[in-house]
Amino acid sequence: MVDREQELEALNVISMQMILHAGDARNDVMEALKCCEEEEYDRAETLLEKANKDIVASHKLQTETVQKEARGEESIFSLLFAHAQDTLMTVKSEYELAKRLIRVFRRLDEKIDGKRDQS
Repeated sequence: MVDREQELEALNVISMQMILHAGDARNDVMEALKCCEEEEYDRAETLLEKANKDIVASHKLQTETVQKEARGEESIFSLLFAHAQDTLMTVKSEYELAKRLIRVFRRLDEKIDGKRDQS
């Protein structure tokens, strides 16, 4: 029984690390979108790069955990790990949307500025 308890504790630690990385990424994504509102596109892209590093770190933890099961090791269910995976997936989607939005708004502003320069 102790082994299973230790296994669950280790999985809980991994889950919390995933959630912390994903949460940090979410904060950077939201800050990047605020920068986009202020037309601070370079800063927004820097924040997205930082967010991506946290997403990758969280994803790496998830992948290592899932690969254990793929190797045939018995896995235990953890609601916290499921939550961590859900959080990661949501933040990854937010990141991808923010990346596209910032690119679109930058291009739009460049076109608008170009037209102003022609006037």
